[in-house]
This record gives sequence, C-alpha cells and structure tokens, in this order.
Amino acid sequence: MPETERERPLLASEERAYEETEKVHIVGVDEEEDAEYDELGNSPRFSWKKLWLFTGPGFLMSIAFLDPGNLESDLQAGAIAGYSLIWLLMWATAIGLLIQLLSARLGVATGRHLAELCREEYPTWARMVLWIMAEIALIGADIQEVIGSAIAIKILSNGLIPLWAGVVITALDCFIFLFLENYGIRKLEAVFAVLIATMALAFAWMFGQTKPSGTELLVGALVPKLSSRTIKQAVGIVGCIIMPHNVFLHSALVQSREVDPKKRFRVKEALKYYSIESTGALAVSFIINVFVTTVFAKAFYGTDIADTIGLANAGQYLQDKYGGGFFPILYIWAIGVLAAGQSSTITGTYAGQFIMGGFLNLKMKKWVRALITRSCAIIPTMIVALVFDSSDSMLDELNEWLNVLQSVQIPFAVIPLLCLVSNEQIMGSFKIQPLVQTISWIVAALVIAINGYLMVDFFSGAATSVVLLVLVIIFAVAYVLFVLYLISRGLTYTPWQLVASPKVTHRGDE
Repeated sequence: MPETERERPLLASEERAYEETEKVHIVGVDEEEDAEYDELGNSPRFSWKKLWLFTGPGFLMSIAFLDPGNLESDLQAGAIAGYSLIWLLMWATAIGLLIQLLSARLGVATGRHLAELCREEYPTWARMVLWIMAEIALIGADIQEVIGSAIAIKILSNGLIPLWAGVVITALDCFIFLFLENYGIRKLEAVFAVLIATMALAFAWMFGQTKPSGTELLVGALVPKLSSRTIKQAVGIVGCIIMPHNVFLHSALVQSREVDPKKRFRVKEALKYYSIESTGALAVSFIINVFVTTVFAKAFYGTDIADTIGLANAGQYLQDKYGGGFFPILYIWAIGVLAAGQSSTITGTYAGQFIMGGFLNLKMKKWVRALITRSCAIIPTMIVALVFDSSDSMLDELNEWLNVLQSVQIPFAVIPLLCLVSNEQIMGSFKIQPLVQTISWIVAALVIAINGYLMVDFFSGAATSVVLLVLVIIFAVAYVLFVLYLISRGLTYTPWQLVASPKVTHRGDE
C-alpha cells in the first residue's frame, strides 16, 4: 500500500506539539495482552492509575471557562438576571464540553493538532486568514485576562500599583511558564491545579459568606427563563463559553501523553480517559461559575446599582455591602480574580505557541516563541491600560468590544474542527458518527447564531455614520462568504472522490 500523507512520520524539520521525551509515559500491558486487545478491538479495563496519568490537559483547557471575561459575564448575569440564567450557564458548559471533546478526539486520533491540520488541509490564502483570525482571538482574550490580573493586583496593593504596572507584572508570567515547562508537563499541570483550587476556595468562601438561596439556585438551574431585560446577559454567557484559542489548545494538549496512534485500542483508551477527565474538569468550572453568579445575584439583584457592576468595581461593591472582617471580601475576590487571570494568561501563552507553530510550521526555541506570543498581547494591553486606567466604565465598554471580537472568531475554529472530525480520510474509524455530526452542527449553528445576534446588536449601535455603516456591510459580506467557504470545504470529500483516488488508510486502522 503506498504511503499517504497521514501515514508518513513527522520530519525532523516539522514542528511538534511535544517532543517524545516530553510526553507522559502511560503504563501499558505486556505484549501478549497488547495483541489480545488489538485483535478484539476493545480498550483495556478501567484503571484509576491510568486516569490519573491522563489527568491534566482537561483542567488546563477548563481554565478558559474561568478567565476574567467569564467571571465578568457571571457577575453581570447574577446582578441583572438573578438566579434565572443558571440553567443557561449549565447548558452552555455542556455545549463547550462537546466542542472540547471533539477537539481532543481530533488530536488523539490523528497525532496532530487543529492548527497543524488546518495548515495541511487548506490552501495558503485560507490558512493565513485562519491563522490571523486565531491570533486576533488570542490577543483579544489575552487583553481581558491580563487586565483582569492587573485589576486584582491593583486591589491587593490598595491602589499603589497602577493598572499599567500590573500589566508589566503579569507579562512576566511567560517566563514562569518557560521555567515550569523545563521541569516537565506534570509540574506545569500541578501549578494550574493549585490556581484552580485557589479560585474554588476563594469563590466558595464568598458563597458561604453571602449565603445565596439554595432553593432559588436549584430553580434557576432546572427551570429555563429568559426575558428581554436579560437577553444581553444570556448572549454573554454563551459567547464566553467557547473560546476560539481553546479549541486549538485542547487538540494539542492531549498529545502530551504517550499514545500510539497505530494501535486502535490505545486511541480508544485515551479518548475514554480524556472524556472522563474533561467532564470532571468542566464540572468543577461550572460549580465555580455558579458560585460567582449566585453571590452577585444574592447581593445585587434588583438593586439600583446592578447595571453598573463590572470586573473593576465588583470587589468594592461587595466590600461596601458585606464589610471587612478578618478576611475582607474585597481581597478574597481579588485573590480569585488574580488566580483566574494568571492561569488563563499562561494557557494563552501556551495556545499561542501551538497556533503559531502549527499554522506556520515555525521551528524555533520555546523562549523566542513565548516572547513573540507574549509581546503580541502585552503591547496592545499596555496601551489599553494607560488609556482606560482612570475609568471603570470605559474598561467595561472595552470588555464588550473584546467579547464581540471573540464572537466574530468562533466560526473560524469550530467549523474547521467539525469538518476535520467528520472526515474519514483524516480520522479513519474515529470519524464521528452521523448522529454526533448532526448534533454538533446544530450546536455550532446555534452558537454562531447567538454570537451573530450579539455582533448585529453591537455593530448596529456602533455604526453611527454612513461610512461606518458601509464598512460594516462590506465586512459582514466578506465574513459570511468566508464562513460559507469553510463549510463547503467540509463537503469536498465525497464518495466518488474516494473511488477516483487510491484508498487511504488511517494509522488507527492498521
């Protein structure tokens, strides 16, 4: 059988997500049992030890569900809508889980991550557009994350450290990332576990202090409610759940484990453990998001100041309402936000390396790429900090722009992902089944439509002149045409093409 593009080994000049020496070794079975499982097509029996070895990538991925942008969406939903949108937060997290599981499936089954496969599957012009869009999405997310960290540092220093200085301090996290990475992926994952635990403890403490209503929380989770007053917050919740750069990130993170893609049952085993781990990680993130939403629902729902609360002033409002005490709630809030900001900026640096390396096939030293990736986000963030430092309302307005920016980018990560995981030439027997394809495309269309509503609502208000209106229309037309092009690429692999070309076998089918 002739060697195919999918079957050939990676060349020395090609960029890899992880070198073989960096990967976590998964404890296997002896060769006889190996052959037995391979012949039967079953994965080995469940092992807690193996689950522990596979645990890590899902929790790094889950940090995007806990970044400062999500926290701001949570607190605004709680303050303005009370407990009524918790059901939407739950279902939005489930949607996010579906997308992330597909991303993990792509990475494990192909041995390549999403950015690498986009480089291989799309023509140069489309690949460059996708890369630029991914970088813009990453920069937008990074600005929110870095600003969130800088706000927390300003609070913890009692205002002595201004926003711009907090940005400089946060920028140094790329060096922390590089330092930790030298000690192995498991050490890096342990640091993220500590940061997630810090968030959980901080917001759980606030939950205990404010004592939200358990009954209203349960009703809010089980009974769907939506009104014209809360539609903006509802859109914000859905829009913050799927982060474009996180879709790219997860498909690369799962390659940090030693999984032989030539052995079908090993791929099945990895997918099983990654599914369990990702579900657990997003369950934790959902609980943390609920803590934040319910705290602000209890404290500010129905009050005159509910519409004015944002990330920058939320801690002070909590302090004014609940006072100081031995552990002032202002500082507990700031610690939680700082953990969220620091963890998400480090994962942003990580995602930036995979995106740049995958799309451009750039093989360079990690510290050089981290410095380039970090600079792309820090320079615009520093400008933002200097311009908006004196106004909380301007920071909130900026956050709205950044949320719209994320919404614009979602199709450019989700559509290529769905096209690739549905493609038998790429996925082999791990191609998703027709029912899952249908559900995934419906979910993607729903998310894109919701974010489209946000964009239309935002730009209709922003286009205050004829010139701006014309520019918005031109952008909208180009945007829709490119989205349609991406969808059409998923339809190019048809049965008659398979007949006309040599049979392609996926490595997992050997």
